[in-house]
Amino acid sequence: MPAINSNSHVLVTGGSGFIAIWCVYQLLERGHKVRATVRSDDKGKYLQSVFSKYGDSLSYAIAEDLEAPGAFDSAVQGVDAVLHTASPFHFNVEGDPKRTLINPAVNGTRNVLNSIHQHGKDVKRVVVTSSFAAILDSTRQGHIVYTEKDWNLSSVENVEKKGKDQEAPDAYRASKTMAERAAWEFVEQNKPSWDLVTVNPPLVFGPIIHQVAAAEKLNTSVGFVWGLLHGSKKEEDLLAPAGNCVDVRDVAYAHVEALVRDDAGSNRFATSLGPFTYQDVVDIIHEDSSVPEEWKKQVPVGKKGAGKEVKQNELDGSKATKVLDLKYVQLKQVVQDMVASLADYEKRGWKGVPSEDILSRTK
Repeated sequence: MPAINSNSHVLVTGGSGFIAIWCVYQLLERGHKVRATVRSDDKGKYLQSVFSKYGDSLSYAIAEDLEAPGAFDSAVQGVDAVLHTASPFHFNVEGDPKRTLINPAVNGTRNVLNSIHQHGKDVKRVVVTSSFAAILDSTRQGHIVYTEKDWNLSSVENVEKKGKDQEAPDAYRASKTMAERAAWEFVEQNKPSWDLVTVNPPLVFGPIIHQVAAAEKLNTSVGFVWGLLHGSKKEEDLLAPAGNCVDVRDVAYAHVEALVRDDAGSNRFATSLGPFTYQDVVDIIHEDSSVPEEWKKQVPVGKKGAGKEVKQNELDGSKATKVLDLKYVQLKQVVQDMVASLADYEKRGWKGVPSEDILSRTK
């Protein structure tokens, strides 16, 4: 199926989120018109203030509840493509994981796709933000290199097996797996006029430009690094396997590029820089002269360079390089730009919009 043309109109759901706002930025930079769904008028106005120079190329619509029937019916009308990024990333499963994580992810995805199928007559391609969580199966033993061919089976089985006793990280992984499965099943069952792409990043780092009212309101992944800068890690924590990571700007690039390449359709794309440890992160922080000294004092030193010796599972991100021409931002720049953005937010008292310097830190 043909991809979208230049100067197309693209809907970004959850447009004020960590990944989504970078998608919005890259779409606008490429000359597309963007409609973003947000949960409140305040978030919509924030987007317009960040991207004021693009004028009426950016608009927003309110969609407060992902699961509300018809919440996206009007938003999908008149657009050429949809980036569906809106989905929960947290480990709050208090009471019932199905209610707090799984249902919003699965039902929200189905709800958006149903709106597109019924009301998005101009839509040619849909890109859904999935996750490494939908690929990684924690029950598999040994050193494993995961690819887009793999699926997480055990977390989904645990939804029924463990119920309310399912641990939070496992419930999150189940939510991402079940939501992505629901998307592919929707296409198979309904044979829509558009085709589907999913993007499966691991832990997403990099600079923030979305609205954050206070440090404790940071998105989960960046919150890990904020905690590191403020004493959350000890020496003995640094060499524990931390998983795989990727820069938010690369994840956004994959979403946007998947819209414009014909051969991207009907594919999953794992976007991964590769494995890391927090030793790798602290090495970069201590060598970066721009990091505030009061932050460095709270960051352990550990054993410089030892992070590369830690063996852990890998997510292979080479398919995105081959098909989407994605050239990954390396960990040093990822960390430096992320810390610089955090310093910018703290300096502003978590008010206003990012400095132009932070916004310009993109490819």
